[in-house]
Amino acid sequence: MKSLADVQNALLAGAVHFVLPEVVLVGTACLLFVLAVVYPRRTAAVGLALIGLTWAVALTYSVGSGETTAFWAFVEGTPYSPHLLAAIDPTGLAALIRWLALASGFIFVLLAWPEIQDHNAGEYLGCLLVMIAGSSLIGRVNDLVSLFLALEMVSIPTYVLLYLPLRGRGEQEAAVKYFLLSILSSGVLLFGFSYLYGLTGTTNLGALLAVLSAAHQHAITPMALIAILMVIAAFGFRISAVPFQFYAPDVYQGGPTGVVAQIAFIPKFIGFVALVRVLGLVIRPQDGLPFEASTTLIPLVLWVMAIVTMTFGNVLALLQDDLKRLLAYSGIAHSGYMLIGIVVACGLPGNSTPALSGVDATLFYLIAYGLMTVGAFALILYWNSQERPIRTIDNLGGLGESHPLSAALMTVFLFSLIGMPMTAGFAGKFMLFVSAFEAPVEPPMQNLYRILAVVAAVNAAIGAVYYLRIVGVMYLRDPLHPVSSARRAVLPLFAACLCAIGTVAFGVYPRLIADSTQQATPLVEVPGNAAVVARM
Repeated sequence: MKSLADVQNALLAGAVHFVLPEVVLVGTACLLFVLAVVYPRRTAAVGLALIGLTWAVALTYSVGSGETTAFWAFVEGTPYSPHLLAAIDPTGLAALIRWLALASGFIFVLLAWPEIQDHNAGEYLGCLLVMIAGSSLIGRVNDLVSLFLALEMVSIPTYVLLYLPLRGRGEQEAAVKYFLLSILSSGVLLFGFSYLYGLTGTTNLGALLAVLSAAHQHAITPMALIAILMVIAAFGFRISAVPFQFYAPDVYQGGPTGVVAQIAFIPKFIGFVALVRVLGLVIRPQDGLPFEASTTLIPLVLWVMAIVTMTFGNVLALLQDDLKRLLAYSGIAHSGYMLIGIVVACGLPGNSTPALSGVDATLFYLIAYGLMTVGAFALILYWNSQERPIRTIDNLGGLGESHPLSAALMTVFLFSLIGMPMTAGFAGKFMLFVSAFEAPVEPPMQNLYRILAVVAAVNAAIGAVYYLRIVGVMYLRDPLHPVSSARRAVLPLFAACLCAIGTVAFGVYPRLIADSTQQATPLVEVPGNAAVVARM
């Protein structure tokens, strides 16, 4: 039988095998930084970035099918769960998150074309590839230190991207606000992680959760509650949940449109994935979840956050005339919808395994939200020009006549944001509502899940008002300014078409993604040997 030390050494030696696509992305980013100095050309930088992404996709396809088998082979013959041993865990969420990160990377490279110039293309696309690599790692890191580093691989390049394309006063203000508040959230997250390490003696996520779960059979310590509340607050900044959303409207309004599209999706994407991993919603210890409703008030805190977030976002979106600020408040509201799945998963008893755990519904809605929101920003980028800038909703007047294809695409995205049938937004909302209604009616939550679903349905109706207002302006109002005859970048329109195809396809046949999200979120039971591993 292999010793624990031998298995850990083998896993450490083979860790690079599990992150080869991310290594390729970071290596390509380094080449782009060098290219920016020796050959600053936009076309060359975009081509190299696409080559790096394609290479990462090829590696994912070639090694992805065998990496889980190789991982389990490392631990064969030991009494320990693999989730207690490795800093890199390619099981569960890992494959889905990697594919989503790589797909978003291609879309964001297309959106970058109109905003980058020869002198900054290398730095811009290099930072973007580092962000994609960090996003991909979020699904497979199994250690608090690795998780924090992966999160910072996303945050730090974002500061640069906000400043690179345009250097006006609005862009500088957006960059500074995002930088200062992001640094604050990272400090809070690190503080929470330090408490979790001090309480458990390990940074391994599986071992940490098992130790906390064993302890919560008696009573979870106040320090553990403080630690997890710090973690929720830090991730609340990334997902722009109330009361940590205050940066979003100003950053959306002042930042470059292509970068804002990234901020609208990637931080939410990694924030929710990291949150479900730290809360133990995809790796279930034998003793039950450490922060479930029957032992702590954490699900109730998230329940309040979900209601306040969706209501705050929708109500303030009704008052907006600036298009990007409206989409900022829309993003806040949709974070509230996605929190429904987290509340349901946290509130389930330790031995409960419903058809919809809540996590898979949240993941599905994340994908749908990314398609419709990034697609909307891609169209804003396509329409925008110096002669006719797109800043307010009134600037969209007459687009239904002058740009019928792109106006129709925007209508698809807006209908999906509302939750109209035959769109991915409807399928995502339906899954979230069903998960809330299927949750067991037990103390202390009782009917709070169903109340949450009802409040979400009311908020969806409120959101329909401002989304339909945009549709009405495009088709029923004359343009404020003559339509510009200037040539427009085709790549953002192509990206919008891809997003629209996904929005309709996943709405008509949601099982294309629903099966993948359910397979990616198995409730893996970790045996009660975490204390031994924690002492190693």
